[in-house]
Amino acid sequence: MPRPAHFEDARLRIDKIVVGPYENNVFVLRDKSTGEGLIIDAANEHDLLIPVARAANVRRVLTTHGHWDHIQAVTAAREAGIDVGVGPADAGMLPGYDFVVADEDVIEVGDLRLHALHTPGHTPGSVCFTLEGWPILFSGDTLFPGGPGATQSPRDFGEIIRSLDNRLLPLPEETLVLPGHGLDTTIGTERPHLGEWAERGY
Repeated sequence: MPRPAHFEDARLRIDKIVVGPYENNVFVLRDKSTGEGLIIDAANEHDLLIPVARAANVRRVLTTHGHWDHIQAVTAAREAGIDVGVGPADAGMLPGYDFVVADEDVIEVGDLRLHALHTPGHTPGSVCFTLEGWPILFSGDTLFPGGPGATQSPRDFGEIIRSLDNRLLPLPEETLVLPGHGLDTTIGTERPHLGEWAERGY
């Protein structure tokens, strides 16, 4: 029996696949009108992801950041003919890539359009993606239920707080946040706690 979609309406389908020892979320986005698909983070378990990618007509992978647990299936994806994109500042962390994703780039998936938001802090090149026409955010490891992703220094922590304050938390409160690990949340749920996170500190 087919698994239910993580999110679905008349125009799109999003599937969530949890892979690897760190239980990474991989999201498969598909435009129903054209049948074209895209993956957010080729994280692990390429033997599972590549057949899924072929079935969903996936032509590109968007990498939210370069940490090893999010890129273990990158080589297999490229060998399967799928182009891999990554933020410029994290490109050197990947074993290979095909294009860079700059801030405010628009990536088309059939008739769907993803907008890239550079959100440094967790890594220098972290990128999140909003879906034009839907209140949906793919947040990578920048925003989770209960706060920002891990940082390695007070400077990085300051960067991720600024990224949240300036780029993510101004999004509409109903925006569904799909993070790189764990459960979904919404911007409205997380926004009131920014001050607490900043005070809590690195």
